[in-house]
Amino acid sequence: MAKKPAKMPAGATKVKLLSGGNPQIAKADGDAPVQAFIAAMPGWKGDVGRALDALVTRTVPGVNKAVRWNSPFYGIEGKGWFLSFHCITKYVKVAFLNGAALRPLPPVESKHASTRYFHIHEGDVIDEEQFANWLRQAAALPGEECF
Repeated sequence: MAKKPAKMPAGATKVKLLSGGNPQIAKADGDAPVQAFIAAMPGWKGDVGRALDALVTRTVPGVNKAVRWNSPFYGIEGKGWFLSFHCITKYVKVAFLNGAALRPLPPVESKHASTRYFHIHEGDVIDEEQFANWLRQAAALPGEECF
């Protein structure tokens, strides 16, 4: 039996999904575009997006948010961006933009020497203590200057 598509919230507009189901959201600063991105994440990935956003907001007081390159970004004013995530077909790819400096290292290498990834698949349980530890470390380091 086919699943019924989720209903759009009142006042919401349909968002185009790019390859892998990544929402296409215009570049913008603030919480609102990030929440629009998360609301448009398909299926179980939306739950992951909400959990990640809540964990970042709880762990890093005063975090700045924006959407750049069809992905939510998190950063500290004057330090730069330290985290982003993106929908891939079978997982959510979390990018620690300065992840090579984190201990322990996030598990997945990048072609960019300073970036490390953490992939979240359907049904995965995030070790919130470890993830929060990475967030605190990442927010304290110089990030990518894209403000």
